[in-house]
Amino acid sequence: MHVAVAGAGLVGRELTRKLLDHGHDVVVIDIDHEVCENLYAETGALTVNGDATNLAVLRDAGIHRMDVILCLMRNDTDNISCSILARSLGVERILARMRDPGYESAYALSGVTNIVRVADLLLDQLMMEVEQPAVKRIMSLGGGDAYVYAVRIPEGASCVDKSVREVAEKADFPRESLLMGIYRDDDEKFRIPRGQDVLKAMDTVFVIAHAGDIQPIAQALGLKE
Repeated sequence: MHVAVAGAGLVGRELTRKLLDHGHDVVVIDIDHEVCENLYAETGALTVNGDATNLAVLRDAGIHRMDVILCLMRNDTDNISCSILARSLGVERILARMRDPGYESAYALSGVTNIVRVADLLLDQLMMEVEQPAVKRIMSLGGGDAYVYAVRIPEGASCVDKSVREVAEKADFPRESLLMGIYRDDDEKFRIPRGQDVLKAMDTVFVIAHAGDIQPIAQALGLKE
């Protein structure tokens, strides 16, 4: 996949490394010449020194060939401007980081296909670390409407030695949630569970759920706060 990253701050740099590790072709655009040089030296990623809100710079970066662009600059107005220009150049998938929720309507009008709400991500992650440290959020689905969570089953949890069906049929297990996978360390295998499969201590269970349902899921699995 051809990916453009507009803004090589901390998030932009880390995403660039991960994208390259996954075999994607990445072009990074940043206004800071030194940042571009350092990132190229560290990763080998193609970098373009310039303002990603400038149409000529985007053209030089080959934005029209990109499958997706990530707008990760410091200012919402810059990200919105970049999104509008990228859309005008034919980019179909535009992901943008939103700092101030007051700009949400402007982002929607700019043609952004996915908005990452920085404050929401931070708050959700902190609350989860406080309330359910055994639960890790893996990825978002449907623009943040639902998430995939990884839940580590500790020794003594009430779900140990119970079947997937027994857990899913508990009254406090959210009806719109789904146990989609089990990873077991002893054989290093990922299982797509059936109702009769039994959960073991130290299993990592993968769950699809709405954000508000992770607490009752943790309770249904017998995790303690």
